[in-house]
Amino acid sequence: MQFENLAGIHSPADIRRMTPARLNVLAAEMRAALIHKLSAIGGHVGPNLGMVEATIALHYVFDTPTDKLVFDVSHQSYPHKMLTGRMQAFIDPDHYRDVNGYTNPREDADYDLFSVGHTSTAISLATGLAKARDLAGGQENVVAVVGDGSLGGGMALEGLDYGGTLGTKFVVVVNDNDMSIAENHGALYNDLRLLRHSNGTAEPNVFRAFGYDYIYVHYGNDIARLIAAFKAAKASSTPVVVHINTMKGMGLPAAESDKEAFHYSAPFDAATGTVLRRSAAGEAPADYGTLIYEHLLHVLKHDSRLAVLTAGTPGALGFTPKRRSQFGSHFIDVGICEQQAAGMAAGMAKAGARPVFGVVATFLQRAYDQLSHDIALNGLPVVIPVTNTGLYSMNDETHLGFFDIAMISSIPGLLYLAPTCREEVMAMLDWAIKQTALPVAIRIPGGHVVSDSSCELLSDYSAPAYTPIDADSEVAIVGAGTFYGRAVEAVAILAANGVKAVAVNPRSFTYIDAAAVDALKGKRLVVTVEDGVVDGGYGQRLAMELADSPARVVCLGLPKKFENRFDAAKLGKELGLEAQQIATRVLAKLK
Repeated sequence: MQFENLAGIHSPADIRRMTPARLNVLAAEMRAALIHKLSAIGGHVGPNLGMVEATIALHYVFDTPTDKLVFDVSHQSYPHKMLTGRMQAFIDPDHYRDVNGYTNPREDADYDLFSVGHTSTAISLATGLAKARDLAGGQENVVAVVGDGSLGGGMALEGLDYGGTLGTKFVVVVNDNDMSIAENHGALYNDLRLLRHSNGTAEPNVFRAFGYDYIYVHYGNDIARLIAAFKAAKASSTPVVVHINTMKGMGLPAAESDKEAFHYSAPFDAATGTVLRRSAAGEAPADYGTLIYEHLLHVLKHDSRLAVLTAGTPGALGFTPKRRSQFGSHFIDVGICEQQAAGMAAGMAKAGARPVFGVVATFLQRAYDQLSHDIALNGLPVVIPVTNTGLYSMNDETHLGFFDIAMISSIPGLLYLAPTCREEVMAMLDWAIKQTALPVAIRIPGGHVVSDSSCELLSDYSAPAYTPIDADSEVAIVGAGTFYGRAVEAVAILAANGVKAVAVNPRSFTYIDAAAVDALKGKRLVVTVEDGVVDGGYGQRLAMELADSPARVVCLGLPKKFENRFDAAKLGKELGLEAQQIATRVLAKLK
């Protein structure tokens, strides 16, 4: 595929020499290149297709990198990367993976000011840039680009609140496509809808209420109109909001018609939009989300107190639009506001409801204070299935799923369960919903569903209860959650080498079983294996309990490090986390 205009773009200075007509041709080429790349390797489709024209206009009007752009979430930053010296990564298949999906200063420190991957942060970051500029007597423009979905987050509103008091030039571009990951939720979006329908004239105007001048662009995919609006904002000496109405997924019919499915997509057929990652039967493979949804639907039929909450990520628990409709008012999406979801769940539990808050691991850290104070300190029976966990989940440094064990385990009174298979997931979930004594988080395994009919299920998971530890084994391999299977495999390998070992399933990351500790003290070697960081993990806590015993302890897991764009299988091998590697290490330690 040839991209005549794109190939000549090395920096924003190149587009500033283009005529308006040529800019439109450039936009068409950029959109075609995005579809070509994303159909091949997947990525954030809809957000980027909708931001092509706005990104061109921003770099055309503002003198970047002297003027500063901060993208909220930054999964709409592909067009930005295309215009800032990284075009090769979008037009040459051999270089498709040279850049990641978010802004990153290690890629380009001049144009990517922050590593950003979580929502609602851009305005706060930009207020800091603007305040530092004012203190230094600078004149550069500072622009925050935030989507309507991100705008509903508490931190975005805090930033908007403060930004309106700066009294100096400060630009917030609100990219309003009437979508979050899924549909928007909250009263704010009624105001945005009125502004769109009135061509920006409706009152009251939430942005003016926060102290901003206001500019509305009805068709936010028109380069000429965008340039005019951004020039007016640039000329302002006081804070201004430029509210642009864009189309998410523009240029790809499948993404335009199914915006939720194409927010992020696996590789797809560029002509039809058909996602290519399917099972042999043509259907999506079974997943834990579907199993959880089916169980929750069963519970709801018998207990109207059940409610399922999400913070803008309904797919975390397999809740498609159809499934959400089946739950009616018992399904609650608060928008991308994890703190609100956790706090609301606490209030619901206090009032006698049975809240289940499904959340992606990397996003749960945004609600640490609510987990600690509102839920755990008050001992409220909120159930929190945590998804997208571990090494084999997402791999961008802003979306890592292996800090959750250390984070949640640090909170007193919050039980974090570690199911190893389908049977344990369902048993733990069922028990957690029925009990009322304490808050319970459940680490949902990643990847394909694993069944183990031999797994011993408990009727109560509130107390520490490791699986049995036979006295005649000299080695114990304690594998929690998804890594228990590796412990079992390693034990079989050791047996073939004449070493008697036992695989131990601790069932939880937070509780230490005193009886199990006594049994482990008699072993020559205890190995803990966890799909999370070792520092602060369950292995370290178990090692502390064994510190005064003859048993040697080895803790295996991930280092406390922001890994970025890693190959999970390769990294797992580098860290010695494969079953054969675990067994080999044990044999070496026993010599």
